[in-house]
Amino acid sequence: MNSELEQAPARTPLYARHIALGGRMVEFAGYALPVNYSKGVLAEHLFTRAKAGLFDVSHMGQAFLSGRDAARKLESLVPGDLLALEAGRIRYSQFTNEQGGILDDLMITRLAPDAKGERLFLVVNAACKAADFAHLRTKLPELRLDILEDRALLALQGPAAAAVLERYLPGVSVLAFMSQGAFVWRGFELYVSRSGYTGEDGFEISLPADAARPFADALLLEEDVEPVGLGARDSLRLEAGLCLYGHDIDTTTSPIEAGLTWSISKRRREEGGFPGAARIKKELAGGLTRMRVGLLLEGRAPAREGAEIANADGVVIGRVTSGGFAPSLGRPIAMGYLPPAFALEKTLVNLIVRGKPLPARVVATPFVPNRYYRPAQA
Repeated sequence: MNSELEQAPARTPLYARHIALGGRMVEFAGYALPVNYSKGVLAEHLFTRAKAGLFDVSHMGQAFLSGRDAARKLESLVPGDLLALEAGRIRYSQFTNEQGGILDDLMITRLAPDAKGERLFLVVNAACKAADFAHLRTKLPELRLDILEDRALLALQGPAAAAVLERYLPGVSVLAFMSQGAFVWRGFELYVSRSGYTGEDGFEISLPADAARPFADALLLEEDVEPVGLGARDSLRLEAGLCLYGHDIDTTTSPIEAGLTWSISKRRREEGGFPGAARIKKELAGGLTRMRVGLLLEGRAPAREGAEIANADGVVIGRVTSGGFAPSLGRPIAMGYLPPAFALEKTLVNLIVRGKPLPARVVATPFVPNRYYRPAQA
């Protein structure tokens, strides 16, 4: 048997479409995905900020978790407050380990219950999905886990996304940020959430694999929509100050160190009841030894993941976890971890790139203001 064939990357339902559009394909999390198209990463990034970019994120894991007290039971694995979620609302949270590190971060939607009990819709990272689903089956065997292998996932992100999608899915534009609804297009059932990972208003659309190509084709006929690859997806999320699993967060990083305290409600902080709760409670009480920070570099040279961060005396005090050029700002930015004493805004540090110190200062994130949809209060 040919081992090269065995290790060939998996293909999403839109693989042929990416090729037809001139996508430059790379392997990512075991899948063949476009890093960019003919116009390049910079153009795709700026088009998403101005109009609407269409992303193929079908490599991510999707599943239903259902059964009696499903929300309460899942709270034993994540620090997010699921009991307070209303039907149709979404919570960002993390699977934590006993040491308080992050096994993966995920989106959890609470659906309306059916005759069999509560239902939750989960979206997890591609590189972690096999481990995540095994973790759920091992820890919550009494619940039913239905992995949605036959569905694709698209993201339409940018200020024009709502107006465009409304033409195909009437009513979708009234969805609130971090909420989900069910829609029908040409007889196919779509689960649409007003969420995304670019810092822009936008939607993530779960749909049957057979519907992915025609739906994507319809959207790409729109003047305000263009295809966007992994390169711009990464630069967009970096400008938005969002963590990338395996880079800014991992099994050694706690949600508190990562600046994700906002994702843990007061009840969950006080009650605990999830793996690593003791460490997290200690860090909330002032026991942090490092913190994720934003870094704004002087000059034009970027600092990439792994670059050391040094203080004014040349002592290494941290490292960069994500870094690159920010098209919206026209300058390089980065994120990394520093001790609390050096994590204050305007603190001056040096990022060491090829042995050369690049001056930078600590700044608040996001680097570019988020534009999530938040309807005016009546």
